[in-house]
Amino acid sequence: MVLSVALHLLIVVFALAGWSWTNPVQEPEPRSISARLISPEPKPSPVVDDQDQRRKDQERRELEEKQRQQAEAERKREQEAEARRQAEEKVKEQARQQEQERKRQEAQARELAEKQAREKEAARKKAEAEAKERERQKAEQERQRQEVAKRKAAEEKRRQEEQRRKEEAERQRKEEEARREAERKRQEAERRLREQQLDALADQALKAQEAEARERREAEAARAREAQMLSESEKYQALIRERLSQAWYPPSSATENMTARLQITLLPTGELASVTLVGSSGNTAFDNSALGAVRSLNRYPVPDSRDTFERYFRQFTIEFNPQRLR
Repeated sequence: MVLSVALHLLIVVFALAGWSWTNPVQEPEPRSISARLISPEPKPSPVVDDQDQRRKDQERRELEEKQRQQAEAERKREQEAEARRQAEEKVKEQARQQEQERKRQEAQARELAEKQAREKEAARKKAEAEAKERERQKAEQERQRQEVAKRKAAEEKRRQEEQRRKEEAERQRKEEEARREAERKRQEAERRLREQQLDALADQALKAQEAEARERREAEAARAREAQMLSESEKYQALIRERLSQAWYPPSSATENMTARLQITLLPTGELASVTLVGSSGNTAFDNSALGAVRSLNRYPVPDSRDTFERYFRQFTIEFNPQRLR
């Protein structure tokens, strides 16, 4: 911009200078210089001729022309200086106006930037307010949902509790009816027994002996059955321990002091229903190896007798130890 201003200034100076040279302004005649010699005028020599007078006149005119030209040159220099001054003033004015325009544009730009910043800040605050409102609404909806869920859970719990109370009342009612029926039957049996005793006193001793003998036989049969069931259970327990011992691979970190107690639940078919760790060895790998061994058997050897199965194999506990399986 400074270079442009300087170029314009030079163009204006040259234009004014050229115009002043080609179209000179009509200036007043230069002032002549008059001088007076104080000393007494010399008297003309009678020997001075006309040629000498003409020479002096020529010299005077040349001096006057030279003075006029110098005055003209000085005037032109003053005009050029004035033109340069005016051009410089014009350039300075243009520069001042340009500077004012630049400052005005900068002020407008700052004002626009501040306005945009205010609008942006307002938009940001509005977005934050909207986001907070959405979060508040979301939190309110979540709170309402949780309250509804709590009410439903409480209602379901109350319903289940009511159902349990009804079932418990129904069970107690049935038990009471069964007890009363049993009591009635017992009383009826006692009544009949008394009648039979009254009607057949003679047969009482014989029936008592037969009953005692029958009880002895039943007791003996029960003891024999119990012994048979125990023997059969020991056989199948040994088979189960053998199968588990074959399927069990203790980890390398196992020690003789580690023991894991597992509760096993079987189906009558010998299939595994569930297994639960009821006593940890303190070593997770050891416990997991025992659980894996129990789960690895597709079918367990169980007795055909339902009574023996229900008493000894429906649910039982077994201990895993590197030295033994119990």
